[in-house]
Amino acid sequence: MSDKEPEYSETDEELFEHYRIVADSGQEPLRIDKFLMDRIPNTSRTKLQDAANEGNIRVNDQKVKANYKVKPNDEISIVLPYPKREIELIPEDIPLDILYEDEHMIILNKSANMVVHPGYGNYTGTMVNALIHHFDNLPEAKDGIPGRPGLVHRLDKNTTGVMVIAKTEKALTNLSLQFFERTIDRRYIALAWGDIEEDGMIEGHIGRSLKNRKVMSVFPEGEHGKEARTRYKILERLTYVTLVECKLETGRTHQIRAHFQHINHPLFNDPEYGGNKILKGTQFSKYKQFVVNNFDLLPRQALHARKLELAHPFTGERMNFESELPEDFAVVLNRWRKYISRR
Repeated sequence: MSDKEPEYSETDEELFEHYRIVADSGQEPLRIDKFLMDRIPNTSRTKLQDAANEGNIRVNDQKVKANYKVKPNDEISIVLPYPKREIELIPEDIPLDILYEDEHMIILNKSANMVVHPGYGNYTGTMVNALIHHFDNLPEAKDGIPGRPGLVHRLDKNTTGVMVIAKTEKALTNLSLQFFERTIDRRYIALAWGDIEEDGMIEGHIGRSLKNRKVMSVFPEGEHGKEARTRYKILERLTYVTLVECKLETGRTHQIRAHFQHINHPLFNDPEYGGNKILKGTQFSKYKQFVVNNFDLLPRQALHARKLELAHPFTGERMNFESELPEDFAVVLNRWRKYISRR
């Protein structure tokens, strides 16, 4: 029996399954698509062939085609998009801010307070519900069945900014591989509490908190979770808060939010990670009221996905998409600038 070890990514931003399989020492030559059919649940030979064509199947670290014959002791790795969830997806006429669209993918500017995918407590009103309605109005929709949006990554409910959604299985497979190989460049703008001294890198495994499963924790010794790295640079110092640009080098759930809490600079007004309290500043009541007013104006974590650069899943052309700061974030940032300039 082959040694099969499916590794399910913990992240909500990289929606793929990564399998590593070692063939038996007595394995007889067998096409790799047939070999994997018996070892990976919820898949099809066609899906495996598409994955091979996109370079998502590797043997001994080399990309192979679907007709490759598996040999004894071959080490096989495969990246597949997650199978579609067993949940009824209802089309809903919800406005979408579309930055770019063709027959392969859609680039969206996600608004705050929008859940990406239906799930427990959020079965309607999500981005996917809106996308299905949008797909249903496209010529590609057939027999009254809307297209199914392919999620390649996610943004938290109250994080705004650029997202890519695949419109075809081929695009989904290609984009999933780009995320897996970390060739997609993602940049975020965040407002963090405190005066961060210098540009840097935050490293530390991220996994579910051992005390609260709804949030993530950083495990610097690597005893739990998965490797995570966030590179950041200072954009603007505002004495009590710092505006930073973050570059994700991995894509773990709540990565930026958990990492900045770990270095004692939680994001401004982040309720899950301790940023919704007055952590820096003076004791004057005028200052406290100023911060509370900012919390009211920006009732969420100060985090925005500003830039997404990727290779087009069909042409291979490098494409760059950017989104300006949303109004609530921009207003609060300008209020901080004025407050500090008057001191």
